Amino acid sequence: MELRQLRYLVAVVEEGGFTRAAARLHLAQPGLSAQIRQLEKELGQPLLDRSGRSVTPTEVGRAVLPYARAALAAADGVRQAVDEHTGLLRGRVTLGLVSGATGHAFDVAGFLADFHGAHPALEIALTEDTSERMQAALLAGEIDIALLGPTGEETPAGLSFRTVIDAPLGAAVAPGHPLLSTGGRTTVPLTELRDRPLICLPRGTGVRAALERGCARAGFRPRVAFEAASPQVLVQLAARGLGVAVLPLGEEGSEAGGGLRALRLAEPGLRARIVLAWPAAGPASPAARALLERLRDVLPRVPEGEGGGGGGDVGAGTDPDPPRSQRSWL
Repeated sequence: MELRQLRYLVAVVEEGGFTRAAARLHLAQPGLSAQIRQLEKELGQPLLDRSGRSVTPTEVGRAVLPYARAALAAADGVRQAVDEHTGLLRGRVTLGLVSGATGHAFDVAGFLADFHGAHPALEIALTEDTSERMQAALLAGEIDIALLGPTGEETPAGLSFRTVIDAPLGAAVAPGHPLLSTGGRTTVPLTELRDRPLICLPRGTGVRAALERGCARAGFRPRVAFEAASPQVLVQLAARGLGVAVLPLGEEGSEAGGGLRALRLAEPGLRARIVLAWPAAGPASPAARALLERLRDVLPRVPEGEGGGGGGDVGAGTDPDPPRSQRSWL
């Protein structure tokens, strides 16, 4: 019995067939089938039921699987122990990113290139999703670390947050929009957005959650006419006169990109944040811990007392704007 045969058995069961398992293992299907049959011959019992549309474990196969997985975990533990002593990181880390979250404040490609250069044996998987789903994925252990926009005013139990960007929400409109009828204005009350077509990020994002909470406090529901996952697309839609784009304010000034004029929403506490998020107990693997440590070194951090972030957990802050370097969103 060989360790690789146990790995093949587990892969076939998890994938429900030989074709998908062979693709996952980067093997030819006939060779994979031959190895499983050799294992069954050595054990003297069939481990897989091949009679149905999908391959399933037999009764003996089900009894064997926990031991096969334990043997594979033990072998991985041996490799991990050796790698820790030699300084070599192996394995796979999954990093979640909310679409358009970091803009120019974080060069993802450059960061990953540098990290890969330091740890060439480590595989990093990137995934983009809404903040809400990424919070759930972190809690479920499906991803290791994420950059996301919190959807609530409190840090969810089981997660740790460190605020890296904190910006007030604003309304971006095309020149000539009725909101600009009052000359020289730089702010707009949230109530002036009632019944106006709004352009915003989708539900499950921190910006959308902040907008909906603010509107609920003001006694109305926002009329979101268009939504998109990218802030740049929101700017383009607003530039076409399709509505008011609700976005985190960027660099100081009244320009919001695309020729739009930006008005800060006058209500205090309407802010959007990006946080570095990870399981409260810490990442499970040495590779994920190394990636988190490096991210904490390179990402900006909202200083204590600014933006309500306190350099850590997310709350409903009403403090002054954070430093200009932390507001490059678009």
